[in-house]
Amino acid sequence: MLENRIALVTGASRGIGAATARMLAKHGAIVAVNYRNSAAEAEQVVTDITRAGGQAMAVQADVRLQSDVERMVKIIGERLGPVDTLVLNAYIGVPMLPLTQTSWEHVEAKVTGELKAAFYVVKALAPEMLERKRGCIIAISSNVAQHPVAFMGAYSVAKSALEALMRALALELGPAGIRVNTVAAGLTISGDGAQTPDQVKQMVAAMTPLGRYAQPKDIAGAVLMLAQDEASFATGNVLTVDGGLRIRLV
Repeated sequence: MLENRIALVTGASRGIGAATARMLAKHGAIVAVNYRNSAAEAEQVVTDITRAGGQAMAVQADVRLQSDVERMVKIIGERLGPVDTLVLNAYIGVPMLPLTQTSWEHVEAKVTGELKAAFYVVKALAPEMLERKRGCIIAISSNVAQHPVAFMGAYSVAKSALEALMRALALELGPAGIRVNTVAAGLTISGDGAQTPDQVKQMVAAMTPLGRYAQPKDIAGAVLMLAQDEASFATGNVLTVDGGLRIRLV
């Protein structure tokens, strides 16, 4: 399905990113597994992929830093070739507190961190995509961007900003044949989701038409769906993957 594609997944050492890297490799892509600090976990993802018959490499970079991103893209280009499939999944932490109890510094770090982690990588890869008139960019957002929940106000604001950035990029890059979409994940048991109290998990599962919360592979499957060439006319979208929970939230 993704044969001859070269993919970069940021924040791919665990959770949704790791599941996405494995999923893309399973379907033929050569995958660059980006990580910031978790080298051992990233190498394990690479090992899992190669043992399954795929191809991958781990590459370190803090994608909030332009110099790190430029170095990472150069390494990938030299070892694998030009990236044509980009998944923006880098995790930017923030305290889970009411906005009125959250410092501006934490809100600013979350919002600017989300945007830098997307902007710098897209800016580094866009010139080759534009030259080749081919590319697929998918950002991982959250359903809280449209349906905020308590204690996650800064997270909601940051993901809303990320979704706006992706829509703007879809408009600008579309004429060159580059598609830009977003996957808005529901409660997923990875990252912040892993810290969710059991009673909240049970409540969300009970409200969700499919009767459960998401696993990382559920989100990875949505990325695969948008990445394949058969979705070549899909761009500028936010695909909500929450088991149907949004039906009850409208």
